[in-house]
Amino acid sequence: MLSVGQARATLQQSEVLFSADEVQAAVARVAAEINAKLADAHPLVLSVMGGAVVFTGQLLPQLDFPLDFDYVHVSRYGSAQQGGALHWKVEPRENVQGRVVLVVDDILDEGETLKAIRERVLALGATACYSAVFADKRHGRPKPLRADFIGIDVPDRFIFGYGMDIHGAWRNLPAIYALKE
Repeated sequence: MLSVGQARATLQQSEVLFSADEVQAAVARVAAEINAKLADAHPLVLSVMGGAVVFTGQLLPQLDFPLDFDYVHVSRYGSAQQGGALHWKVEPRENVQGRVVLVVDDILDEGETLKAIRERVLALGATACYSAVFADKRHGRPKPLRADFIGIDVPDRFIFGYGMDIHGAWRNLPAIYALKE
């Protein structure tokens, strides 16, 4: 965790990759795509804590159909900048049996976390599992899956803001940042 001074210095050494307006436009576009695809599904929406909380909180009010809501908490990062072992903190608690599920996450990086969530949801009996990610990292390596709904494509850099942190700080930024190269 960064001190207040360290967090402010980190932000000073960063650049905006996507403005708050670009972020909001991406959320609105994703909501429209989800509305078109899942309007009659009455899905169970599973938000992936903690990074997806901002995206989920701004996405849900733009969905114009009935849904149920729950969350999962699984991580491969912790305070690190690169993924490690998968750790389930909270598995799906709502009954997913026979349900259409929409998993909402902050970023699709290597894809292992989202793959594990999808596999678990389907193993619990969901009839379909869709995924919406705010950011899809373009690093040129194969991923085990592709998200069904994507807000923005981001370069292969460590990004933060809009729910994604850097050493525990700056999840609350309305734009997407990266350290200057």
